[in-house]
Amino acid sequence: MNRSEKLFHHINQNGYGLEIGPSFNPMAPKRDGYKVHILDHMNREQLIAKYTGHHVPLENIEEVDFVWDGEDYSELTGKSKYYDWIIASHLIEHTPDLVGFLNNCDAILKDDGVISLVVPDKRYCFDHYRPITGISKIIDSHFQKNRIHTPGTVAEYYLDRTSKGGKIAWYSNASGQYEFAYSISDAIQGMDLALKANTYEDLHAWCFVPHSFRLIIHDLYELGLIQLREVAFFPTEGCEFFVTLSRNGKGINKSRLEMLDTIESEIKDESSISTESANQIQNLTALLAEKDGQLSAVYNSFAWRLIQPLRKMLELSRGTWLERLWFFVRRKIC
Repeated sequence: MNRSEKLFHHINQNGYGLEIGPSFNPMAPKRDGYKVHILDHMNREQLIAKYTGHHVPLENIEEVDFVWDGEDYSELTGKSKYYDWIIASHLIEHTPDLVGFLNNCDAILKDDGVISLVVPDKRYCFDHYRPITGISKIIDSHFQKNRIHTPGTVAEYYLDRTSKGGKIAWYSNASGQYEFAYSISDAIQGMDLALKANTYEDLHAWCFVPHSFRLIIHDLYELGLIQLREVAFFPTEGCEFFVTLSRNGKGINKSRLEMLDTIESEIKDESSISTESANQIQNLTALLAEKDGQLSAVYNSFAWRLIQPLRKMLELSRGTWLERLWFFVRRKIC
């Protein structure tokens, strides 16, 4: 299945939908005939200004129907149990209150509606060095009714955001050096903004591998904090995985212990891949150094210096009998 098929697998495309935070990459664009509303943290003009200069298709940014400023979605949209589906691609990791976000979606979804999520796998994006989010922080943020990211979240984001080979997202077998994107001063400035300005800063609050996210959804349901359960799961491809939730979901088909073991395996697999890549780079570097040494030995040899006049004549006489003579001499003395 391709990306779109996974996303729409349990969606009634003839129903009414809401896409949250599509910015310049809507998955269900109005121009394609979808009966959809757009909810984002900025209006269209502000989003265009935000992404100008980022080499993204600004023309894909659609008119925003609802600009979110921390209020409940039912209050913002004026709707309750209205939508057949909600799409949120690379969005849930940005929410200051993940539990509140899911309950907001649930409030405006029909009882048989679904929310289709595309979630970045932290192993293969700029969250690579950040720790996996645990449920304690998610629960605390909910009961604290966070509407903006905490200073600690902002600091961690700026301190640990990275790239690999110059890219902010990559496949598991990608090569390249890891580099930090920001400095300590950026982290300090970000914390000050969170403390003093009290405004929402658009960054990743939560970091997941596939089964850590699945387990968190399961645990939140079992704890009575959400009413949504897993309907479908598609494992990581590239830098993202797919999860569909609904009140009619059956949930995960593994025990908590099995899920925790799988989470450990996912982390270890990434560690082994990184180690293997590092070893490959080290071996290639050693091989290049060896070949470079061999080449230097040839260049410094008596035979190479002896035929230097002949090589210069060859450069001046490409394609002539001298070139054929050069190949004959080289076979004899090299």
